[in-house]
Amino acid sequence: MPLASAASDLSDLRDYAFEWALVDVETSGLVPRRDRVLSVAVVTLGADGEQTGEFSTLLNPGCDPGPVHVHGLTAERLRGAPAFEQVAGRIGALLEGRVLVAHNAQFDYDFLAHEFARARLQLPVARRLCTLALNRRVDPPTDDLKLGTLAAHYGVPRLKAHDALDDTRVLAGVLRASLREAAQLDLPLPLVACPPRQDAQFAPKPPKTPCAFRNPGRLTAGGPLVQGMKVAVTGETRTARADLVLRGVAAGLNMMGSVSGHTSALVTNDAAADSAKARRARAEGVPVIDESAFLRLLGDVRPGTAHQGTAAPAPAP
Repeated sequence: MPLASAASDLSDLRDYAFEWALVDVETSGLVPRRDRVLSVAVVTLGADGEQTGEFSTLLNPGCDPGPVHVHGLTAERLRGAPAFEQVAGRIGALLEGRVLVAHNAQFDYDFLAHEFARARLQLPVARRLCTLALNRRVDPPTDDLKLGTLAAHYGVPRLKAHDALDDTRVLAGVLRASLREAAQLDLPLPLVACPPRQDAQFAPKPPKTPCAFRNPGRLTAGGPLVQGMKVAVTGETRTARADLVLRGVAAGLNMMGSVSGHTSALVTNDAAADSAKARRARAEGVPVIDESAFLRLLGDVRPGTAHQGTAAPAPAP
């Protein structure tokens, strides 16, 4: 089979016609929750394969840049660069409505998701495509599937490895060629859905609202929630943490950011979680309920006793 062309025109590949956002990040390490993005590049392509936009920048992570011998990004080079939150809006605008593409896409996606979460934003990506996974299906006759190897195979020039913008431009050529090969072989694309993710470590913290009711004590097994109960939430939740807190406050509960011996209940979907709140709840014997039970109990919160001199607000409908 002849090599696929790296030409940009993909207008004849209707089944593979998507708006694409090709991404590459250089990072201070390999752990998204701990390490930071040092540089990012985004190149957008239309459904016809033509480039429609481009953005790249160094980033000041506010920490040690890590393996400089790999990426060449010293603290001195990064000094004066913007923080991620300063460019998150521009990056988000390029990603929104497009399929995110990267080589080993899980890596780039996870780092971007954590950076957006630190900025108290959602990563606006609904689907992603990994060119490594795509080429595992295409199975080109190469020794490996590294980006540089695929670039050489598909005739895409590469000027500088570990440079985010150059790597993204190379990725564009590899994507175009890989899509042509996939079309010739009638292969489905390995698109991965990316539902919105919430990282409790970076979840937005709603302002604390004073509770108008006295704490009636702990939640009893099978019993109702009562206005004034002190309730904390820990771990991953299907409903955004901020929404759970706001709904609890609206019902007259005292939503807490920590657990103590006075806590009425802890809401968690993992009773064996090792978070500080979960450990304290177990130590104090605080009742634990899951998110579904909490939402169900919110539908019938019983009236509480107002603090002296405070008019009790009506429960939220």
